[in-house]
This record gives sequence, structure tokens and C-alpha cells, in this order.
Amino acid sequence: MTVRELIENKNITLYRLSKNSGIPYTTVNDIYHGRTGLDKCTAETVYKLSKELGVSMEELLIPYLSEPTDFELYKSSVCHRLKELGDIDFIAETLQHDNISKLYHRKKYPESLYLLAMLDYVSRVNNIPLCTKYKALRNVKLEETLYPAGILAMAVISGQSKIKEDALSQSVPEFLRHNIIESEVRNVI
Repeated sequence: MTVRELIENKNITLYRLSKNSGIPYTTVNDIYHGRTGLDKCTAETVYKLSKELGVSMEELLIPYLSEPTDFELYKSSVCHRLKELGDIDFIAETLQHDNISKLYHRKKYPESLYLLAMLDYVSRVNNIPLCTKYKALRNVKLEETLYPAGILAMAVISGQSKIKEDALSQSVPEFLRHNIIESEVRNVI
């Protein structure tokens, strides 16, 4: 949700937001009207806005990041499906429906490789041999590294590349193989 949408949903005036947050009115006005993006603001400004609008800093920054939101939604749905089904049923369903191949043939490469990485990860933690059908796909790597939106948001807020480096070092190997940074597949609400 953008700052403009949050302000309108909260039914707060720009003046009141400025006064309550301690952010100059001109800055709030420029953000609201799209003349200034949050990705260009200081971490302090983003913090004050997030606190006043009642959302996390990451949530506030997500609309301003270039990461495709469709992929973030897809990742979330895969993680929720794993939680809902449990490991063994997730493996069975994934193999039975062959969505990995279907996605890949539709040129949905990040989604296909994410699902394959999840399948391989769950197979490893359950000591189940890998499905040999996807042997060739296991060598496919995305051209650009895909980081979770939350990691990108924190890197923007802090201005520190160390956040991305830490995420890279903590990434699950099955995802990292495909140039996808993922470490919290089980931590879904």
C-alpha cells in the first residue's frame, strides 16, 4: 500500500501527519503527491512515517522497490501450501501435478526454479531422494539474484549492502543454486 493510500485510509490530513511525525510538511506533501519517492528519503523519515501510519518500514517501502510483487506472492503461496499440506504431501502434490515443468515451459523461470528448490529442500530435510526428472533444471541459474522484498527494503532503509550479503550467506542451498535468496520457508503466518 502506498503512502497516499495509507494516509487516505487513516483519514489523516497531511498537516496532521507532518505535525505528529515531526516530518516537514513540504516533505510529506511531496511524498503524498509522488514528487519524492520513499526510496529517496532518509531512514529516519521512513521510520517516522511508518510509526505514524502504523505499518512496518518494510511494508511502507515495498511499493517503491523494483522487485516483482507477483513473484513475492507466488513464494508466499508456495510456503503456505507447504505449511498446509505438510512435507510429504507437499512433495507428492508437487510431483503429481508437475507444476515445475509447466511453469518452466510457460517461461515462468523464477517460479519454476523456486518450486524446484522448495521440492529439493523438503526432500533433503526428510531424507527423501531427489526426483531425477528435474536433473537438468537443477543446473539452471537465474541471470540476476532475486532477494526477498523485505531484505531489499532493509538494504534501502539502512543503505548497507551488508544486509544483502548476510542474506546471501544464510540462504538455503537449494534456492541459492538457482540464484534465489531464501532463508525463511517455514516462517509463514
